[in-house]
Amino acid sequence: MSVEYLPIVFFLIALFYSSVGFGGGSSYLAILSLFLTDFYEIRSTALILNICVVTIGTLFFIKNRVFTLKKFWPFLVASIPLAYLGALLRLSKTSFFMVLGISLVLAGIFMLLRFVKKKMDTYEFSNTKKLLLGGSIGLLSGVSGIGGGIFLSPVLNLLKWANPRTIASLASVFILVNSISGLIGLNVAGTFKLNNELMLQLIVAVVIGGSIGSYLSNKKFNLKFLGVLTSILVVYVGFRLILMHGFGIQI
Repeated sequence: MSVEYLPIVFFLIALFYSSVGFGGGSSYLAILSLFLTDFYEIRSTALILNICVVTIGTLFFIKNRVFTLKKFWPFLVASIPLAYLGALLRLSKTSFFMVLGISLVLAGIFMLLRFVKKKMDTYEFSNTKKLLLGGSIGLLSGVSGIGGGIFLSPVLNLLKWANPRTIASLASVFILVNSISGLIGLNVAGTFKLNNELMLQLIVAVVIGGSIGSYLSNKKFNLKFLGVLTSILVVYVGFRLILMHGFGIQI
């Protein structure tokens, strides 16, 4: 695939990911790794695109009153500083993609098993549990260069914290604050790098795709279908990363 087609591909990624409350960072990283040689440029680009997409999603969720700060704040308050600290660390590209791929496959499988069940009970967490969960995933998001929502969402669905739309809204906000925090960390560490011409094209593509996907997420999708769709997406991305970076198989 030629680099000229990247805006089209990223438009589709943003459309699909935003429909389940994600920014698309994991797929941005995987695809950019085929065209860019500087891993820090790849991470920086993915974080900015994440911010663009999930900002739109967050605004949609707030407008439709799905986002509730009272329930969400413990997840966010611990994740922000740890995402910053994680961004200061250096991780090899191969190690990062393998860990990411394995984590996504396991998370997606467990999440899918949760939604196969007919009963959709939900359980509230203590603030302590929210702080620990948010902080640990925030650290992982900073290290990896993605917002962390693709980790948080499957875990919350597996633990039956809330319905898929509420979790999608939290994932969107979680990705936004952690991507910003991670971006600041990259700046401080001196590893923030961009290709400005390519960046502008990709921003336009993901903003359009993210706007359409966020609308669908808030207005059109059945709740259970949203959860199943998320789990399939997570498993696919995980397998793709493992095959590409562990075995050199392009799919």
